[in-house]
Amino acid sequence: MVGGVIVVGVFAVALFSAIDDFLLNRQLITMLVADPYETDRFARLLAPSLEHPFGTDEQGRDIFARTLYGTRTSVVVGLAAVGFASAVGIVIGSVTAYYGDPIDMIGMRAMDVLLSFPSILLAIALMAILGRGLENVIFAIAIVYVPTFARITRSEVLSEKSEQYVGAARAMGYPDTNIVSREILPNSLTPIIVQFTFSMATAIIAEAALSFLGLGVSPIHPTWGIMLSGARQYITSAWWYSIFPGLAIMVTVLGFNLLGDSLRDALDPQQQRDAEGRM
Repeated sequence: MVGGVIVVGVFAVALFSAIDDFLLNRQLITMLVADPYETDRFARLLAPSLEHPFGTDEQGRDIFARTLYGTRTSVVVGLAAVGFASAVGIVIGSVTAYYGDPIDMIGMRAMDVLLSFPSILLAIALMAILGRGLENVIFAIAIVYVPTFARITRSEVLSEKSEQYVGAARAMGYPDTNIVSREILPNSLTPIIVQFTFSMATAIIAEAALSFLGLGVSPIHPTWGIMLSGARQYITSAWWYSIFPGLAIMVTVLGFNLLGDSLRDALDPQQQRDAEGRM
């Protein structure tokens, strides 16, 4: 429940910032808190107060408003990157597992090549090639997570394709695409759903890391990673500048991890049987 509440809250804040920015021209956030893009040279590095609950940055911008708006970037990047990675990984894992060698060998060796690189280094290399931008960040993070979903899907499809219902579908003359998409994949989704939740958490961290290193989205957009990057030189004199974006990342990632743990416990019948046996 805690994880679910945090995740719902994060999505609600992201939806609020999207509607307010694109449809209302930031009128709501300005009325409630402050304009996250408005600078004020007379309000530089102010400590948290009633007027500025999270303080201000070196340009006098309200950190609370920028933290709220930064939620949208993290959610969009996480959803798009993990969604793309899961779709591609499911296709690769299903095809390689169902048809076997030599397709299986070629596909899995390609995934092994991607897995041989540390994920953050691979993302940095891709961003160095592609350049900054929201679409490029999504693509770079998605490529990093494709092998994970491909291997999970392959493992599940290998287990399911030997079941009797698959043999019955073949005997009835079902085409391979229908057997995989309508018979095998629906019975293989549990670990994929759980992995999707965990990957959302790590994708948010990856986006923040790339933005922190200056390789993420454009610096004009408020993101948690860019805020942490700007707070480095003020970490001793303006503690609030770095702590609140960092807490936002921590709470969001904690929420997705708690939700993933709960989904794994709820969707894994073997664990439920083991727990009931111990009781």
